[in-house]
Amino acid sequence: MSDAFTTRILNVATGSAERVADITGDCESFLREVAAGRDGLLNLFVPHATAGIALIETGAGSDDDLLAALHTLLPADDRWQHRHGSPGHGRDHVLPALVPPHATLPVLGGRLELGTWQSVCLVDTNRDNPDRRIRLSFLGGR
Repeated sequence: MSDAFTTRILNVATGSAERVADITGDCESFLREVAAGRDGLLNLFVPHATAGIALIETGAGSDDDLLAALHTLLPADDRWQHRHGSPGHGRDHVLPALVPPHATLPVLGGRLELGTWQSVCLVDTNRDNPDRRIRLSFLGGR
């Protein structure tokens, strides 16, 4: 594999509660190892049917607000046709339509180019799957 493209799996333990997990530091660490000061793109992909990637402010309540908004839009009740797992689990399978399982972000000079308050977050509402994988891929110029 050329140094123009590098990929790695990030494992994230989300536990048994709904969670917005800030993975910005993991993304920055990956880029320090592989980008070598180059410009390019960081792609994140969650190979799960019940999780997604969001760019939001964390630590000021926005992560909890996101989970509350998802509860309003996707209630954990018996309305869902997809019915295995915990009660209301069908909503978890609709989540990636609203919080996509991927993001592509600019990398400038080997650093993630985010806005002042933006963080890269894994959004996981599925309490039945406590372990998640995220594929990080860097595509950069020489």
